[in-house]
Amino acid sequence: MRTYRKNKDFAVQAYAGTTGILLAMNVSNRRRKDLLGFALERRAGGAAGKYEFQWSSLHFPGKEHTNKKFNATPSDKAPFQKFRWGIYNVEPGNAYDFRVYPVYGTPDTPDLDDPLELNLSTHSASVGDHSVIFNRAVAASQAFERKFPEVEKLLKKHKKLPIEKWPAEAAAWLTRGVLDQILGIIEKATDKNWALDIAIYEYELQAIVQAVNEAHARGVTLRIIYEAAPGEKQTAQNEASLRKIPKAAKRARVPLAIFHDKFIVLSKVEGGKRKPQEVLCGSTNFTENGVYRQANVVHVIRREDAATQYAGMFEELWTTADDGAATRKWVDRNNPVEAGRGVNIGFSPRSGIPDLQLFEKLIKGAKRDILFSTAFDLYDTIDDALLGDPGDPILRYGLQNSRSRITGFHADRDADFVVKALLPKGLEGWQAESTKGQVGSLLVHTKVVIVDFTGKKPTVISGSHNLSRNASYSNDENYLIIRGDTDLADCYGCEVLRFYDHYRFRYYASHDKTKKPPMLEPNSSWTDPYFKNGTLKRLDRERFCAL
Repeated sequence: MRTYRKNKDFAVQAYAGTTGILLAMNVSNRRRKDLLGFALERRAGGAAGKYEFQWSSLHFPGKEHTNKKFNATPSDKAPFQKFRWGIYNVEPGNAYDFRVYPVYGTPDTPDLDDPLELNLSTHSASVGDHSVIFNRAVAASQAFERKFPEVEKLLKKHKKLPIEKWPAEAAAWLTRGVLDQILGIIEKATDKNWALDIAIYEYELQAIVQAVNEAHARGVTLRIIYEAAPGEKQTAQNEASLRKIPKAAKRARVPLAIFHDKFIVLSKVEGGKRKPQEVLCGSTNFTENGVYRQANVVHVIRREDAATQYAGMFEELWTTADDGAATRKWVDRNNPVEAGRGVNIGFSPRSGIPDLQLFEKLIKGAKRDILFSTAFDLYDTIDDALLGDPGDPILRYGLQNSRSRITGFHADRDADFVVKALLPKGLEGWQAESTKGQVGSLLVHTKVVIVDFTGKKPTVISGSHNLSRNASYSNDENYLIIRGDTDLADCYGCEVLRFYDHYRFRYYASHDKTKKPPMLEPNSSWTDPYFKNGTLKRLDRERFCAL
């Protein structure tokens, strides 16, 4: 959901996703004179709620935070000195009202000018025919430790404690509805009149295993195809999780490389035939890491045409479980690579790299901006397309998670920062996420690209596909390309920027050699980079909110 408000020389653009809201402000050059920042006042639940100022983690020199426990000050006393602010403590399907005030005066006596008021709602889990849910996972690790300190103590005492034995509130906070979405589609299959076709790479999480076993027990027509590379540890784990499923309802997939799919097709059974209804896909493996710790997305599409395409792919996998080359030929014949308006679905493996070529074309076709959150090594031309050239007019924000570190990128226009970052083409370096107090790998595991997020016709790429040569040619994969849906783009974009803003803050905090907390500027000098020609901050201000 997008909302725009303006007066003559002050504007606010709001982008509301499922679990995040972005507020982008803009003022005329005249009105930025003596601007100390912006105060944000928020009310939840409509007219019956109470407005409260959002808290700022910075304060003016010579001042102290009014809330010593959380080191924070309300923004009417310590305004935000940014033209874009992300709010990530919101819930799906809720109404929120905001008042955004330009703040003038002095640090001793801030003067709030007339506000712009915005009324908007976050999307529920359902966005039209879609449900898009991201877990909290990696980007919230510090907040997790503050909110649930007892979990760290518990893990020190029981180092291998399954996450399903953690305090329920803590586990639910991390998964933030991802597990509910997976269990929900399984539970819709209530009896013998329903069928579930499950294609899965890693099948471990006991809550999901139990839900599938219960579906089988109530007579649901069930088929599961799973990763079964010979001699692999994952194969043994998958087969152990499937021990209660009869042999006729499961098949081992011996892929060309890895069986990287994770999707579920829900179908009605009429006259002995399946009638596909909806499909669950995305980047989430059915493991503790996938559901709780890694940053992941679950995407449900409640459309017969989309479910039918996935059902067709499953049928081919089921009939050629031990013949990856045959699967490739089937994909070549039956799944042309395309990206028209609406939802476009693709599968791997396939001959050549037409999917990678299409991704590259879409990314290079950006007119305004590119947001991305990807994992592991990308295909070279995709990497180049995402990063662009120094000084090009495209705004770029992204996270790239290798096996050893998390790196953030933007096409920076500030040469001094490029030198400090020690990376070419104006890229920023970010710190690897800490594993303190938690068990297992912590990764940004999403495979998401959003082209022209701030435009009227954004494009979203999402799925299991890692945008690599292997993902195209050798692995079993699936992906979505969704064009022209701003509501869906907002759900994805707010989350990608949540990850990005988190690691951006960590980078600057870790590189601050003074070891002193940053302070607000006592005057309007903080606005200078936002109005200087050729700077990233100016481009950000103009892209996210135009007067």
